Amino acid sequence: MTDTIIAVIGGSGIYDIDGLDGAEWVSVETPWGAPSDQILTGRLDGVKMAFLPRHGRGHVHTPSSVPYRANIDALKRLGVTDVISVSACGSFREEMAPGDFVVVDQFIDRTFAREKSFFGPGLVAHVSVAHPTCPRLSAACLDAGRAAGITMHEGGTYLAMEGPQFSTLAESKMYRENWGANVIGMTNMPEAKLAREAELCYASIAMVTDYDSWHPEHGEVDVTEIIATLMGNADKGRAMVRGLPARLGAERHPCPHGCDRALEYAILTAPDARDPAMIEKLDAVAGRVLS
Repeated sequence: MTDTIIAVIGGSGIYDIDGLDGAEWVSVETPWGAPSDQILTGRLDGVKMAFLPRHGRGHVHTPSSVPYRANIDALKRLGVTDVISVSACGSFREEMAPGDFVVVDQFIDRTFAREKSFFGPGLVAHVSVAHPTCPRLSAACLDAGRAAGITMHEGGTYLAMEGPQFSTLAESKMYRENWGANVIGMTNMPEAKLAREAELCYASIAMVTDYDSWHPEHGEVDVTEIIATLMGNADKGRAMVRGLPARLGAERHPCPHGCDRALEYAILTAPDARDPAMIEKLDAVAGRVLS
């Protein structure tokens, strides 16, 4: 049994967490470069917490330039066990209205300009992302959000686009009508895949800001309206986070869904053929199975 350490990766509009005891911004070095920013650490209701602003304070990273590998590696180095991604998204469903939150359980990855794995030549691994989010962690977020009075939708498919531009009308209609996506965003991939490779439980909370461009009564995405909704969603997101320590507890038991054992049989490269430099880079992410 280990300590629970909850990490929140905050998307657009969420750049800190309120009420942390012993709050301190710490720098973490990784073999994959610097993370998006320093990481805010502390305790909330006795449970260890970490907060990382995905775009950096001041919003300096585009969705494509976010250092996803460094971010996940840095959290792993801090001993994080559970990662909650909170991000702004557009909605493809009338019932998933601006201001609502969607607890994502599936992804369609349409990104193309990002490194998507910690592994590579010299150390090959294949993890399953058939179920890319942790049901236990997602359920805790769902319960905490509803207790905070937030309209929460259980389950949904997140279409991850490259960006930074928003969708064309044709794309929006295709994702909605032909592909069955529920929300669209630019940042949860490859983040979710990397979290699985790092054996971290991962939950994705999509904070709906708009209806993308498919909705006949709402037209194209209006950035000024998005920003206004973001501010309200940020307060809701913080309220949800405040309810997580009580639901997850200070003591961490093994994940019943195996997220923390995702690498158990994933590495294919024979021990005597593994690249020593890759082994060194993966000391935090895969040290459990490589040592």
